[in-house]
Amino acid sequence: MKKSNIYTRTGDKGETGLVSGTRTLKSDSRIDMYGDLDELNSRVGAVVSLMSEHVDMSEIKKHLEEVQCSLFDLGSNLACEADKRDEWKLPQISKNAVALLEDKIDEMESELNPLKTFILPGGHFIASQIHLCRTCSRSVERKMVDFMTTRNEPLPENSLIFMNRLSDYFFVLARWVNKHFEINETPWKRV
Repeated sequence: MKKSNIYTRTGDKGETGLVSGTRTLKSDSRIDMYGDLDELNSRVGAVVSLMSEHVDMSEIKKHLEEVQCSLFDLGSNLACEADKRDEWKLPQISKNAVALLEDKIDEMESELNPLKTFILPGGHFIASQIHLCRTCSRSVERKMVDFMTTRNEPLPENSLIFMNRLSDYFFVLARWVNKHFEINETPWKRV
């Protein structure tokens, strides 16, 4: 049986390959952008792991795993030049994925009290981890906008909308988790 190596040595001098085979520096803004997307996906994975301990969160866990698949889809697109994406038949973020996030947000918000002030991120440990997903989502979104405007390369269809809605989803999910565990939100107060 042939051994499969995780290490290829092709990146030992600071380069990596894109989906198309093009070589680029690991410090390139494209690599930085989808590297942060990978970090976000890993953070979501940590939340999924934490939720596994709670049977009553199985539906949310399942949805988060779907979000992870969408993040992988997006990552494959960001790892390929826009003019070569069709050639590689990469999976796209659908309008349905955005609509599903909106449906989940509306569903959870219907169970929450309306906010009258800003709240501090925190509460239950799972909610705190979800807030980290939220801030990581915003970071990826900013890098995507920067990449699109500085490189003049279009982003994959629906991707920016998806990332914007995803951070909203994480905010509401963190609030919902705190309510689920009967933890009061801490309002922001000027000191």
